[in-house]
Amino acid sequence: MNDEAKRPSRLGEVIRFLAAGAAGFVVEMGALILLKEKAGLDTLVAAPLAFLLSVLVNYLICVFWVWPGSREQSRAARLAFFLTSAVGLLLNELFMFLFRVLWGEEAVLFTLFSFAVSLYMLNKVLSTCLVMVWNYFTKRRILTRKS
Repeated sequence: MNDEAKRPSRLGEVIRFLAAGAAGFVVEMGALILLKEKAGLDTLVAAPLAFLLSVLVNYLICVFWVWPGSREQSRAARLAFFLTSAVGLLLNELFMFLFRVLWGEEAVLFTLFSFAVSLYMLNKVLSTCLVMVWNYFTKRRILTRKS
C-alpha cells in the first residue's frame, strides 16, 4: 500500500479540524460567558483566558484525532503550535476590540429560553471565524511537517 492510500483525505482532515474547533469553541464560549457573566470580568480580560483554555483543548484533540501522527512531533513543533496560538490570541483580542469599538458589546440581541444572547457573543463568534483560518493553515503546517 503506498503512502497516498494510507493518508486520510484532506476533506476528512478538514471535517475533523472543524469538529475539533467546534469543541474548542464550546469550551471557549462557555468559559467566556462564565468569566464575564458570573465572575464579572471585562470581555477583553475574559476572552484571552477563555481562548487559552480552548487552545489546550484544541491541541489535545488535534494531536490525538485530527493529525494523530503529530504525537511524535518534536518539542520545537509543539512550541511552534503554541506560538501560532499566541498570534491567534493577539488576533482574537484585536478583533474583539475592533468589534467592541464598531458596534459595542452589551446590547442583547435576543433571548432564547431565558438566556440573553448579547452582542459580545456575536463579536466572539466573528472573531473565532477569522482566527480559525489562521489556525488551520499554521497548525496543519506545523503538525504535519516531518521532523
